[in-house]
Amino acid sequence: GKNEYDLLVIGGGSGGLACAKEAAQFGRKVAVLDYVEPSPPGTTWGLGGTCVNVGCIPKKLMHQAALLGSALKDAQHYGWNISQPVHHTWSVMAQSVQNYVKSLNWGHRVQLQEKKVKYFNIKGSFSDPHTVRGLTKAGKETVVTADNIVIATGGRPKYPMHVAGALEYGITSDDLFWLKESPGKTLTPFVFNVSLECAGFLTGIGLDTTVMMRSVPLRGFDQASHISKENQICFTTQQQMASLVTEHMESYGTKFLKRCFPTKVEKLKDNRLQVTWKNADLGTEETDSFNTVLWAVGRAPDIKTLNLETVGVKTNSETGKIIVDASEATSVPHIYAVGDITEGRPELTPTAIAAGKLLAQRLFGRSSELMDYDNVPTTVFTPLEYGCVGLSEEAAVQRHGSDNIEVYHAYYKPLEFTVAERDATQCYMKMVCLREREQRILGLHFIGPNAGEVIQGFALGIKCGATYPQMMKTVGIHPTCAEEVTKLHITKRSGLDATVTGC
Repeated sequence: GKNEYDLLVIGGGSGGLACAKEAAQFGRKVAVLDYVEPSPPGTTWGLGGTCVNVGCIPKKLMHQAALLGSALKDAQHYGWNISQPVHHTWSVMAQSVQNYVKSLNWGHRVQLQEKKVKYFNIKGSFSDPHTVRGLTKAGKETVVTADNIVIATGGRPKYPMHVAGALEYGITSDDLFWLKESPGKTLTPFVFNVSLECAGFLTGIGLDTTVMMRSVPLRGFDQASHISKENQICFTTQQQMASLVTEHMESYGTKFLKRCFPTKVEKLKDNRLQVTWKNADLGTEETDSFNTVLWAVGRAPDIKTLNLETVGVKTNSETGKIIVDASEATSVPHIYAVGDITEGRPELTPTAIAAGKLLAQRLFGRSSELMDYDNVPTTVFTPLEYGCVGLSEEAAVQRHGSDNIEVYHAYYKPLEFTVAERDATQCYMKMVCLREREQRILGLHFIGPNAGEVIQGFALGIKCGATYPQMMKTVGIHPTCAEEVTKLHITKRSGLDATVTGC
């Protein structure tokens, strides 16, 4: 009867590894079980999960490559003699990024070994509430038993199965970052943050890139626009945050097919892909050919083969995600879940890591601290970045009522855009506050250069309950984009826009 391990973690991504390593710190016997199922085109990778291999890390590095391309154009205004046209070589970038990712894979293996965490490279499933069985690549069965089990298998990209040829001829972000050669002319249908981020850096390195959007972009982020109570006019200068992102991308060179949706993908004799789509506004059917079709239609929890129903772990029938309580516990007392597979949690690497660590501390370190999922900052790494923390305007109105919300907002021009004569019409910020008493800040939204760095700095204050008056008393660092947030007092409350400029 005694189980072999104190803790078994199924899934070697950010949350799972953090939980395993933290548990090992308490001297517990820990094992990690991880296996990467090849994507439909056959792409696979090493230990570390989505973020390391096909998510945050390669995405940010390729985003940086695109930013460097923009910097080369700006450099001429600052006196640098750069011969035109400049040319980008995908294979060089890809090899450098992939080498770095492989170094992270190896680093995770070494860390597990140093902490005496047993690593099984197998795909397992539950045979009873304390037992997981799986086969190695050689076909040998492995049985692992544990007192506590944490599921942290993350998600995998969905394919639009209603589109003929989507699975046969398309790729996803699981494949893009591991391509050896350039994807060439690329179409990315459906507008989620991943599709916009990928389209942004593909355009930035000089590729012909088209985004097909059926409805609003960046669903789930701030979508509100301001209406003046005086005249009920929706001013064009208060564009939706998400729309500002796509407007900048369009001016940046990304093509957009609006109110369109794909119906089929066919392979031509020259290996190009012919995509057929419907234009909802015109009621027409249109076609064009591309080298690559990149699907970005969201992610599904990777739990189908775990056999959860046998052991009684409950999931949401609509989302497929595992239902957990505030302590990350599932419907089975000793089985837990963290990360993207859990219902109602943000699909973000830092939250998975924090939740995994806190879970291990509660299990083995006599802690009672729960993960706090409020006011978690995040950023979309589009060419002009969009960072936010806290509530969107819609969420704030829904929670507190429109009469109890005050919104401060402004356009601004980054100093670094001036000499290079770059378009700054989409650089914008919005602060959502409670109107009563001290005007506590409920949410901050920022579009501009280095948005992630800007929002990270303000996230601590908002987490600690910062108020609008406190923000206005904060002395900004001059001349920075972040400084402009501390100058939002010159924005008119009527909903009319105010333009904030440098000194």
